[in-house]
Amino acid sequence: MSRFFSVFGILALLIIIVAGCGGDKESSGDSSNADGETYSITISNSVEEDSALHLGLMKFKEVAEEKSEGQLEVEVFSNAELYASEREAVEAVQAGNIEMASPATAPLTNFVEDFMVLDLLFLFDGVDDAAAALDGELGDRLFASLEEYQLKGLGWGTAGMTQLTNSTRPIESAEDFKGLKLRTMENNIHLDSLEELGANPQPYAFGELYSALQQNIFDGMQTTAQLIESSKVFEVQEYMTVMDHSFTGEALIINKEFYDSLPEDLQVVLDEAGEAFTEHEREVSKEFDEAAMELLHENLEVNELSEEAKEEIVEILQPVYDKYEEKIGEELMDLARQ
Repeated sequence: MSRFFSVFGILALLIIIVAGCGGDKESSGDSSNADGETYSITISNSVEEDSALHLGLMKFKEVAEEKSEGQLEVEVFSNAELYASEREAVEAVQAGNIEMASPATAPLTNFVEDFMVLDLLFLFDGVDDAAAALDGELGDRLFASLEEYQLKGLGWGTAGMTQLTNSTRPIESAEDFKGLKLRTMENNIHLDSLEELGANPQPYAFGELYSALQQNIFDGMQTTAQLIESSKVFEVQEYMTVMDHSFTGEALIINKEFYDSLPEDLQVVLDEAGEAFTEHEREVSKEFDEAAMELLHENLEVNELSEEAKEEIVEILQPVYDKYEEKIGEELMDLARQ
């Protein structure tokens, strides 16, 4: 009998030990889940899904989710699905209503005047020149200026350099701007510059531009080759002048309070995802720009503005540079010129 109880006691003890081990394993799993809290990130993007910017954002999503092992869950809303204007999207990020947005740099001047430096005509020789400036001290200074407005920069994108189309004549000198009715974005530097050259510029909704050009409300417009192609405005224009006169940049921004609240390892992941966005978006944008230029050469009479004409225009625009240097500051202007 005693032998029976002895065996029974040993079996009971083994059951308790096994049960205890199972309980420890389950407890360990719960602890791991608690440490691996997930964070949702919503990104607002105003342009279409077949754009370089959207593809860059998808690369950001891929890297962020993969490197965080699922702790970061990123959702990208393109085609202005969340906000009609980029200014509204920036305000939403600022207020913490969404976590991120990818606006063009021009709307950011409504929040930080320093960003106006990127709108000056003939400041950069091309996309690579602009990218080098943004990857250096100029870009660091611009992103640092966002932080007092509860925004933080994670990466830079580009839609390319700006070109000019019209239905009146090729632009070969400063004289050819005189009297042209040109659509431009709501950008004071561009408006002042075109007026200084003798044109009649006016802001106008881009979505309604095709019919406005078709009805001769405007003689022409300025934007990047990619947008000239995707908007089909080349169908209602005759000439394109390759001017490369202004850089169209994009900034990937995040709510600073949200970023600061994340564990340090996830902040590092977001920084790395921002770098991946920058590299991929620029690469795709360059490919898109080359394809667009090829198509536009087939459909428009294309000429390239000479260096002599550029120098002439820059000299005429000196009063505009002087006006905005007072607002932007000589130090920032020098950084951009370097």
